[in-house]
Amino acid sequence: MSVFQIRGGNQLSGEIIPQGAKNEVLQILCAVLLTTEPVRIKNIPDIRDVNRLIEILEDLGVKVQKNEGKGDFTFQADSIQMDYLQSKEFKKDGAALRGSIMLMGPLLAMYGKAYMPKPGGDKIGRRRLDTHFQGFINLGAKYRFEEGEDFYGVEVGEKGLNGAYMLLEEASVTGTANIVMAAVLAKGKTTIYNAACEPYLQQLCKMLVRMGANIQGIGSNLLIIEGVESLTGTEHTVLPDMIEIGSWIGLAAMTKSELTIKDVSWENLGIIPDIFRRLGIAVEQSGDNMIVPAQEHYKIQKFMDGSILTVSDAPWPGFTPDLLSIVLVIATQAKGSVLIHQKMFESRLFFVDKLIDMGAQIILCDPHRATVIGLNHETPLRGTTMSSPDIRAGISLLIAALSAKGKSVIHNIEQIDRGYEYIDTRLRAIGADIIRE
Repeated sequence: MSVFQIRGGNQLSGEIIPQGAKNEVLQILCAVLLTTEPVRIKNIPDIRDVNRLIEILEDLGVKVQKNEGKGDFTFQADSIQMDYLQSKEFKKDGAALRGSIMLMGPLLAMYGKAYMPKPGGDKIGRRRLDTHFQGFINLGAKYRFEEGEDFYGVEVGEKGLNGAYMLLEEASVTGTANIVMAAVLAKGKTTIYNAACEPYLQQLCKMLVRMGANIQGIGSNLLIIEGVESLTGTEHTVLPDMIEIGSWIGLAAMTKSELTIKDVSWENLGIIPDIFRRLGIAVEQSGDNMIVPAQEHYKIQKFMDGSILTVSDAPWPGFTPDLLSIVLVIATQAKGSVLIHQKMFESRLFFVDKLIDMGAQIILCDPHRATVIGLNHETPLRGTTMSSPDIRAGISLLIAALSAKGKSVIHNIEQIDRGYEYIDTRLRAIGADIIRE
């Protein structure tokens, strides 16, 4: 097991090119199963979760070709081996990657059945799969659960998949993606209300349309899909990762550094820049680049009635839950106080005990809420030894360590590698003192 050794307190500077979006590419890779023709995908990040999904696709029989450009691959799913889905190998590989659940929609649409082991992934709380399976059932699939084998399964009956109206219980991004990928090849019209509408889901829908799908309402929470007979190949470029962009903003603020983040796709960032501005952080636009200037201090705004600022997560276009951990860390060195309200996952704030050990002033009110009293950069955090519980808490602890006085050691950095490409190499390039051991 590797660890990061970090000496904090360095002021950083330079340019950063954000990686391709992890949450988008996991959907896009699953969609290659919807055609037997080649699909070329560019800007794929070289991270553990994505590489694991590519390996699963190869084991499933997908031909994978690495092209010359960075993160440029061509996939062709013309010889799928369905037996792999109920093998011991897939039980191990699929359970280790929660995103592999999105293989089910395309496989159900193309081959009439799909299986999935009980998923693993982050230890951030329970993530229900009901939305996925209820959507498949609405389209005419039958649900199966192999009790002894720990496999979930869906199979299509004699009538095949047929379009239906459905009102989703929750606007699940992966659930919406799975249902959309099943519905594009179903017979008739499918209407999905309370659909997720994140930019990454929009990207998936736009790619499917280029492949020949008929999808209306892209970008809204009401999707109307007319099923088609088959889809063709296409090319697709993955958006920059908005979560990583937010992480770099947090790093600049905590280390009093000026950073330029290149090609951020401003139109797809939603309210993310505004939330950081409400924390007092200057976020400037220069073309499609983002400049975060060096700031000695930043002051948290209050609401118009003078009450304490609350930052909470919500389905898009609300604030993404994946950046709440970053916001919490930033607030530890701000001037003022803020309430962080994590609504979606009941264990995601439990990493704050590590920040408290570093000297942060945080009151964990309950599993979903934490109040942060900022230190205004007057008392730096102190280095310590800690372990990364999940991807987003891991990068947040890494940012805290890079701003802290003294040496820090972070264990279980494989969690960070799941979502961040060559993070130590890229940090060293802008002046960070970090080594991997």
